[in-house]
Amino acid sequence: MFEQKPKARRLGWAVVGCGWVARDYVIPALQGASNARLVALCDANVDALLRIPADDVARYTALGSVLADKDVEAVYIATPNHLHAAMTEACAAAGKHVLCEKPMAVTPRDGLRMVSACQRAGVHYATAFDQRHHAAHRKLRTMVKEGVLGTVTQARIHYACWLPADWTPDNWRIDPEQAGGGAMIDLAPHGLDLLEVVLGDEWASLTAMTQRRVHDYAVDDGAVLMGQFKSGTLGMLQVAYNCPDAYPRRTLELIGTKARALAYKTMGQTPGGSLSLTDARTGEETWIHLSPEEDRSPFLHQVETFSTCVLEGRPQPYAPERDVRLVGLLTQATQDGKAYPSCH
Repeated sequence: MFEQKPKARRLGWAVVGCGWVARDYVIPALQGASNARLVALCDANVDALLRIPADDVARYTALGSVLADKDVEAVYIATPNHLHAAMTEACAAAGKHVLCEKPMAVTPRDGLRMVSACQRAGVHYATAFDQRHHAAHRKLRTMVKEGVLGTVTQARIHYACWLPADWTPDNWRIDPEQAGGGAMIDLAPHGLDLLEVVLGDEWASLTAMTQRRVHDYAVDDGAVLMGQFKSGTLGMLQVAYNCPDAYPRRTLELIGTKARALAYKTMGQTPGGSLSLTDARTGEETWIHLSPEEDRSPFLHQVETFSTCVLEGRPQPYAPERDVRLVGLLTQATQDGKAYPSCH
């Protein structure tokens, strides 16, 4: 008679903030993860809670109830940006691990508060940079590390969307108090993080220009960020809320002395897209194949990576102090950069 193996332990998760990203991507990832289980949902909006298709899950309207739930071991914070710091501190004080949506905080001071709280409590903290978990981006990182592209001279990301004021009934992303900014603070953190991860490098400088060009709201609807990495590679990010969704608008390009890499439609919440290399000598373009086992939901890979580190007592892949540095870099670029007045 064969001895039955014990079931692998799964980390108990709560999701706080049940907006569209949590509903469509984070919660399905938690439900499908091999080492995680969804045990609780929390949102002040009862209707948002009821829209989530999840059986046998506790539903709360206050964070305090989540923190009192003994089945909750980790919390995914997906609330408006201005709530991240206080919620992370509360979770840490209750002994809960934290995976927080980007940007981790509106200011570097708030980011330091979050990191300090988690360190004092001995809990894990990570920022939810799902882009680094996309299979194409992980493959690209390996190719850069192995020298497939040669010396990378320039890196460019175009990550944009169309986001009018009435995009949702309560569009907090265009509220300066809740979001801390507009397109730049919402979209640029992904690219800032991703280029460092893919290049295995660190931003040394960053400048920014913002615009209020199309939409009549109080925050920027577009921005361009330019900077240099410690290695000397130049980087550029184009982000926008004023780019029609029908346009090609989600590209990552690395220019190297041996090859150019182009990832198309990989920036975003879903797997898929394409990755190609263009040979510097022949100009021939080769498509990089990703197996179905590799090309899974980036949110699923993110949840499983975080949970593995907690369950096995290993540090998260990237120290949270790095995330604070990126917030500081973006904050400084915003303060030093040029902001052009609205055309309205």
